[in-house]
Amino acid sequence: MFKRQLNPLISNSFSLIGARGTGKSTLIGELLRGKRSYLIDLLDPRVYDDYLANSGLLLERFGGSKQDYEWIIVDEVQRLPNILNEIHKLIFEKKQKFILTGSSARKLKRGGANLLAGRAYTYNLFPLTHTEYGSEFNLDEVLQWGSLPQIAMEKESANRREYLNAYVSTYMREEIIAEQLVRRIEGFRKFLKRAAQANGTILVYDNIAKDVGIDATTVKTYFEILEETLVGVLLPAFHRSIRKQQRQAPKFYFFDCGVQRALLGIADHPITPATYGYGKAFEHFIILEIMRLASYARKNIELSYLRTKDDAEIDLIIEQPGCPIIITEIKSTTHVDLVDINKLARFKEEFPGCRALIISNESMSRSVNGIEILPWRQAMKSVL
Repeated sequence: MFKRQLNPLISNSFSLIGARGTGKSTLIGELLRGKRSYLIDLLDPRVYDDYLANSGLLLERFGGSKQDYEWIIVDEVQRLPNILNEIHKLIFEKKQKFILTGSSARKLKRGGANLLAGRAYTYNLFPLTHTEYGSEFNLDEVLQWGSLPQIAMEKESANRREYLNAYVSTYMREEIIAEQLVRRIEGFRKFLKRAAQANGTILVYDNIAKDVGIDATTVKTYFEILEETLVGVLLPAFHRSIRKQQRQAPKFYFFDCGVQRALLGIADHPITPATYGYGKAFEHFIILEIMRLASYARKNIELSYLRTKDDAEIDLIIEQPGCPIIITEIKSTTHVDLVDINKLARFKEEFPGCRALIISNESMSRSVNGIEILPWRQAMKSVL
């Protein structure tokens, strides 16, 4: 069992949002140990049909004067967005406390669902961070297999491979389709593999559309679906003008290194240090780790990348109110060379007062010409 960093306040109702398999049910079980609770599992077809058929069922069961349960848990609430109206009424009138879990924001947004008007806090849960692993953390294993809790608990490679294959097949290919978020089944399946190939790159929708055999608008929508079902994140391009920023294509990263590799069919292929593939996987890991840790720390940060017209690039730009901009290069090497240091130094001139940082696999921190070179664990603490 892993001690999760997320620590929701249980003085109030809250939503717990995260992709399937991130450990939402386990965390809730720990939080509510010894408390009176009732589970409404909307993944259970019989339960779902009951609440779908009777829009007032929640109020009928829990709207009386007697409070039988301290907490009511509604699992996968996005499957029935209209239930939020009844939940809102019970929170407001009966002071009933709810935990709402979900693995997709898309249906809630598209359905114009009642999002409880601030009456329930919202928390995000992700695959395990390196701090949650503690002494069991192994960088190379996480780069290869990812860090979903079930993967972390499995020690056999064959079991890890089967779990990831089932995840991408059953959930990503079948359940997203079953929820009617996409209509062209074969096109979406082809898209998923192409999206895995595009991981960590600037998205060129026209090129992906040609490869998959669908139009560019549909490709853009598919990436939005992956983001809104919490299995991917879009990293925007940096620009001081929000209007211009929106015109530039984002980068895309799957929410877990292992899931991305499973989509490519290479999850059980070891990643070799000092190779191109290792460097890309390390960059993927670092960006996800910063996103996760910032979310758990409730840090209000904005992340972006920068690509110039002559193809020079900054891997990550970190902005936080009241703090200098941090321009960051991510290098998996155990010794960062002067070429990379000088490259970031040239960018530093374009960001007066910024902090320039190279996140690396070096064993000790150092500074060269105003550029900080930090071991990645130290860098995590430094930027957050």
